[in-house]
Amino acid sequence: MPITHLLYLHGFRSSPQSAKAQKMAALMAERHPAVRWWCPQLPPSPQEAMARLQAGIADWPAESMAVIGSSLGGFYATAVAERQGCKAVLLNPAVDPARDLASYIGEQTTWQNPGEHFFFEARFVDELRALQAGPLKVPHNYLAIIARGDEVLDWREMAARYAGARVRLLEGGDHALSDFDAHLPLILDFLRLA
Repeated sequence: MPITHLLYLHGFRSSPQSAKAQKMAALMAERHPAVRWWCPQLPPSPQEAMARLQAGIADWPAESMAVIGSSLGGFYATAVAERQGCKAVLLNPAVDPARDLASYIGEQTTWQNPGEHFFFEARFVDELRALQAGPLKVPHNYLAIIARGDEVLDWREMAARYAGARVRLLEGGDHALSDFDAHLPLILDFLRLA
């Protein structure tokens, strides 16, 4: 069944202004204007982020919705996909953000707007731990694009977490997936939006 609703989730310290989010938004507007597109600015609190997402997609049909998530957004996308039973595309997804972000407690800035500050609280680490999804219920619902050259996250950990899913393991690459355009045909095909 083709996708009718598409959710895009940005990473930590990122926003809907990220290059990948903007590229997907433009692509959907140009090629698939009938698909409902939503790329919200996620609050720093994981609990609040998930509550906002659940409220925003409450009336979305699970069988024809999908979620794309980058980095921390990939962690959230997995939580959403496990709850909804929908397809998910993961771009260098965070596997254990509670561990990885524990050293980021304090004031942070966003990549796209360094003048914008937010405070990452210690309780957010516990909120991330509480959102950790277990083993994938339906591995073939997932496409994970993982760069061995990711300078932020360990590709081995990502590949192990999404074992059984459709995985594109890139020889080089980087955390931002600077070559994102090269992966669009695969992503669109997986979502049946080609």
